[in-house]
Amino acid sequence: MTINYFFYFDNCALFILFIGMEISELNNISLNSKKVKEGFIGQRMVVLPPNVKKTVINNELIKRFYLTAIGHYPHAIFHDRERNNGCNEYILLYCTEGKGNILIHGINIELKPNTFFIIPKNTEHHYKSSQKNPWSIYWVHFAGENADLLYNRYLEKKLDLLSIPYDERRTTAFEEIFNLLENSFDIRDLEIINIKLQEYISSFIYFKEINPSYQDDDIVSNSIAFMKKHLNNFFSVEELASQQHLSVSHYSRLFRAKTGSSPNQYFNQLKIQKSCQYLYFSDRNIKEICVELGFEDPYYFSRLFKKLIGISPANYKTRHKK
Repeated sequence: MTINYFFYFDNCALFILFIGMEISELNNISLNSKKVKEGFIGQRMVVLPPNVKKTVINNELIKRFYLTAIGHYPHAIFHDRERNNGCNEYILLYCTEGKGNILIHGINIELKPNTFFIIPKNTEHHYKSSQKNPWSIYWVHFAGENADLLYNRYLEKKLDLLSIPYDERRTTAFEEIFNLLENSFDIRDLEIINIKLQEYISSFIYFKEINPSYQDDDIVSNSIAFMKKHLNNFFSVEELASQQHLSVSHYSRLFRAKTGSSPNQYFNQLKIQKSCQYLYFSDRNIKEICVELGFEDPYYFSRLFKKLIGISPANYKTRHKK
């Protein structure tokens, strides 16, 4: 077992930052259930010591919105956290890879890449990572009067999973906040941290308002361009949605609204259109074309071709030769 850690002292308070962990038996691990609250390879987290938190609460500039804990758990297998009495702070969970589940108000919510959820304070909840495809999450605990107001803005979207496209600036903002905390609990740094934090949380809740130039149609165009570049592959709708950093339902809805087809139907149409070009302009036989376009079964290709074009690939090629 290897644990790398750093110690910082601030007014006799101990601050511990865990990084680069390799852990088999640590931090509330049950060998039977394999549930883990904290303790993952590459984990980073900061929890404000009580005296520093008191300093923040007494600061007129930031006491209405402030951070109490922050962290990043990459590939957090067996991550499992249950609070029967809830938490007296709001908790933002932002998933960038893998998936997991949040149980709250009797509703089971699946967190997928590029989706986020804010757990309300003082509310019973239970969240856990998938064992087969463990999530990577950024998380923040925050509180204050303005946190209540900001959460109400979030509630206007209803208690549901919200999806946002990936934006590197959001990760950069998180790193800026985290790095400041890593280096100092100086009051001016704490002020900067919490001012940046409100902007960071707002980037989720006010995404559409902050990015008015963002167009859903661009996502469909980008996805079609991706399909055209990878006609020799087959992708599930889940993979296509993930490539555009969207949930399957949101991606499929946008795609059908613009094209009138499902993503898979459209992808097949592109493949068949390309096969027509091969049949018309080249001497490749049907088996070679199937290999070129990723079809493992020539009979499936022929049936799909006839369904979309009206005649078999062989008849299409014969007609061209005549």
